[in-house]
Amino acid sequence: MFDSHVHIIDPRFPLVENQGYLPEPYTIGDYRKRMAHFDVDGGAVVSASFQGTDSTFMVAALAELGPNWVGVINLPSDVTDEQIIELDRAGVRAIRFNLKRAAVDIVTLTMQAVRAYELAGWHVELYIDGSMLGSLEPVISKLPALSIDHMGMSDECLPYLLNLVDRGARVKASGFGRVSMDVESAMRRVHAVNPGALMFGSDLPGNRAGRPFRDADIEIIGRAVGADMYRVLEDNARACYRLPVKVRSAEDPVPTLPIPRAEPPTLRLRRSELPQPPNRRQPPDHNQPPDRTRPLRIIE
Repeated sequence: MFDSHVHIIDPRFPLVENQGYLPEPYTIGDYRKRMAHFDVDGGAVVSASFQGTDSTFMVAALAELGPNWVGVINLPSDVTDEQIIELDRAGVRAIRFNLKRAAVDIVTLTMQAVRAYELAGWHVELYIDGSMLGSLEPVISKLPALSIDHMGMSDECLPYLLNLVDRGARVKASGFGRVSMDVESAMRRVHAVNPGALMFGSDLPGNRAGRPFRDADIEIIGRAVGADMYRVLEDNARACYRLPVKVRSAEDPVPTLPIPRAEPPTLRLRRSELPQPPNRRQPPDHNQPPDRTRPLRIIE
């Protein structure tokens, strides 16, 4: 499983109060304990609003988590090309625009996104309220690569979301406790437009959400996408974050065994050994048993 949306809140690094809110710590150890019964072998650490543009926590987290983990970060407006390239070496793969909790200049962010894409191939991840998606779609659609957090948040954004998906945008199947929408129905419609779009994310620890991630959320995803579950839980995100896609063995772990033969197989007869039908034009041979073959009745 690849968890495409995780927040790590390490008390060793500074936090910025956001709208009067400061979260409790949530360490890598806390995350691993919570997800211990899932086979999580990679994911994306996402910068939250209360972490500002600090990158030190991200670099430390990715170093501890290992090469299957990537970062999604908030960048300062004065970030240099060299800093973007250095963060890419550390494992950062995307830039995040939090349009829900902060007033921003979307034109300036768009220019920053284009620069990060050209320098390092980063895409943009948008945390945006559904009511804003329609008004900003003309600008958002010009971004070189895009992912939308938490299904776009509401049903009212769905027509615009599906339009973006049709143009190649990814969508995080995450934050089910944050949204005001029929999540299962929305996922089914996104998946129908592009089976490569949806990416699972736990959104742990779920700060300020109506409820945090539940194990049953995986079942909701399964009902929505069916046999493509492995794509949503892993492959789509790996492709999005430019990680190697896992090669799955096609070998049947429990192959069907052949049926044992109790007797030797029936031997084939040659045509010359088959009994010949009687020649009706010749007189019957009374030394041969009578022909008991009866003609079929003709039904009119």
